[in-house]
Amino acid sequence: MSILKKIGNFYSISAPIPQSDDVGTPKGEKRYRRLAFESFVAATLGYSLYYVCRTSLNVMKKPIIDSGFLDAAELGIIGSALLFAYAIGKAVNGFVCDYCNIKRFMATGLSVSLAINLTMGLLGFVDSAVPTAAIFVIFVVLWAINGWAQSMGSPPAIISLSRWFPLSRRGTFYGIFSASHNLGEFFSFLFVGNVVLAAGWQWGFVGSAVAGAIGVALVLLFLHDNPQSKGLPSIETIAHEKAQSNLSTKEIQRQVLLTPAVWVLAGASAFMYISRYAISGWGILFLEEVKGFDSETAVWIISINALLGIFGTVLSGWFSDSLFKGDRRVPALIFGVMNTVALLLFVYGGNALWVNALAMTLFGIAMGVLICFLGGLMAVDIVPRRATGAALGIVGVASYIAAGLQDVISGWLIDSGMTILSDGSRVYDFTWATIFWITASAISFLLPILNWRYGKKDREDKCCPPTG
Repeated sequence: MSILKKIGNFYSISAPIPQSDDVGTPKGEKRYRRLAFESFVAATLGYSLYYVCRTSLNVMKKPIIDSGFLDAAELGIIGSALLFAYAIGKAVNGFVCDYCNIKRFMATGLSVSLAINLTMGLLGFVDSAVPTAAIFVIFVVLWAINGWAQSMGSPPAIISLSRWFPLSRRGTFYGIFSASHNLGEFFSFLFVGNVVLAAGWQWGFVGSAVAGAIGVALVLLFLHDNPQSKGLPSIETIAHEKAQSNLSTKEIQRQVLLTPAVWVLAGASAFMYISRYAISGWGILFLEEVKGFDSETAVWIISINALLGIFGTVLSGWFSDSLFKGDRRVPALIFGVMNTVALLLFVYGGNALWVNALAMTLFGIAMGVLICFLGGLMAVDIVPRRATGAALGIVGVASYIAAGLQDVISGWLIDSGMTILSDGSRVYDFTWATIFWITASAISFLLPILNWRYGKKDREDKCCPPTG
C-alpha cells in the first residue's frame, strides 16, 4: 500500500459500526447526549487553544519591536504570512474536511502549530548567532506554516457540530462554540501576555506551545468523529429531520460554489475581519503609542474585547434561534452597527481608561456576534450538512485574505508616518490606519443587506434540494 493511500485511510471518515442494542432506549439517548457533549467541549476548548498558538505573536509585538529584533513593517509581513496561508488552507481544508476523520485532522493541525511556536521561541534565544535578515525570513516561513496548520482547526470543529447536533439547535451550539475564538484570545492576552512580561517574548512562544499540547490531548481524548462510528444512528435519524440531498458530496460542494448568497456573506466577513484583526493585532501598540498607556494596562484593555466576545457569541446563537426563529439578519445588522460605533469610540473617544474599556466592551460583544454570524453560521444555514466545510472554506478564504492584507496595509500605514526622535525612539502615526479600520467595519454591516431576501430557516433547499 502506498504512503498516500495509508495517509488517506488514516484521515478518512470513521466507518459505521453495527448499531448497539441500546438505540432507541433511555440508555441509548443518554449515551448519545454524553458523546455529543464530549465532542462539543473538545471542539470548543481545543479550538480556543488553537487560537493561543495563532495570536501569540500579537501579544509580543511591542517587546519584539523594543528589543530591536524586528520592526512594525516586518511584523506586519510575518503576521500576513500566517493569514494568507490560513486563507488558502481554509479553502482547501474546508473542502477536504467534509470527507475526513475530524478528530485526527484537528489534532494534526494543532500538533504542527505548537511545534512552530516552540521553534520560534527557541530561535529567539539564539538570535545573536543568526543574521537578522535570516531570522526574518525564517519567521515568515514558519508563521506561514503555522497559518496552514491553523486552517485545520475550525472546519473539523464546526463539522462536528453538524454531525452531532440537530438543525433546530445549531445556532445555540454554534454560538457557544464561536466563543472559542474569544476564549483563545483571552487566554493569549492574559496567559501569554503575563509570561512575556515576566520572562520575555521568547518564553511567550514556549507558553503557547504548552497550551497547544493541552489542546491536542483534549481533542484526542474527547472528540468523536460521528454518531455512526459509535453504534448510533445518524443525527438526521436521531432528530427526525428530512432526508438530505441525494447528490454526491462533490456535486453539493460545486453547487455551494455557485450560490451568490454565500459569496456575499464571505465579502461581509472579509471586511469584518479587517476590523477584528486590526484591534487584536495593533490595538495594544495603538494604546501604547497614541494614548500613552503602559504595556500592562494596554494588554488589559484589549483583553476586555476578547472576554466580552465570549458573552456575545454564547448569546448570539441562542438569541437568534429562540427570539428570531433562526433568522440571523436583524441581529447581524444591529451588532454590525455596534461594531463600527465601538471602533469610533476607541479611536476618537479620548484617553480616559473607562472610555477605552467601554469601547472594547462594545467591540467585544459585537465582534463575538459577528464572528458567529458572518464568520460562518449564516453561510452554514443555507447549505447542506455535507457541504459545511465547503461553505466555511469560501467564507474563510475571503476573511483571512482580507485579514492578511490588513496586516500588511496597517503595518505600512503606521510605519509611513513614523518619526524617529533625537534619542532614537520611534513615534508612530495611526491616523490613516484607523480610518482604514473604521471604513472596513462600516462596509461589513452594509453588505449582508444584499441577502435580505433570504428569510428565516433558509437551509439546504436554497442550494441543493433533496431531490437533486
